[in-house]
Amino acid sequence: MSKIKYLVRCQACGCTAPKWMGRCPDCGEWNTMVEEPIESGISRSKAGLAPAEAPQPVTSIVSDVEARVPTGMPEFDRVLGGGVVPGSLVLIGGEPGIGKSTLLLQVAHSLGERLGTVLIASGEESPRQISLR
Repeated sequence: MSKIKYLVRCQACGCTAPKWMGRCPDCGEWNTMVEEPIESGISRSKAGLAPAEAPQPVTSIVSDVEARVPTGMPEFDRVLGGGVVPGSLVLIGGEPGIGKSTLLLQVAHSLGERLGTVLIASGEESPRQISLR
């Protein structure tokens, strides 16, 4: 059996809070916060999700083929399925010291030569350390 979930609402102004408080944080009234059960159909964690779609076979889904941007590094492009998809995010992971930063600096250099300016944002290395690679 699932646990009943509650939301705390101010009777004076309608402000909601995750837990009971003696004083409303919005209107400042005392002892106006009361617990109300949350509708069992929708939980707070799923309330903002898009509605579920009916299942469909993968073969019936029309895929919009995105033009990929080749990086200029053939093996890297092969791993990415032909290049980087515009607007996508590629996560590179691995053990320390295996060359992740060096690889991505080479990709950035190659893209910069062909497409123009590339921004490198680093929270780990200084600009001097990056330039020494």
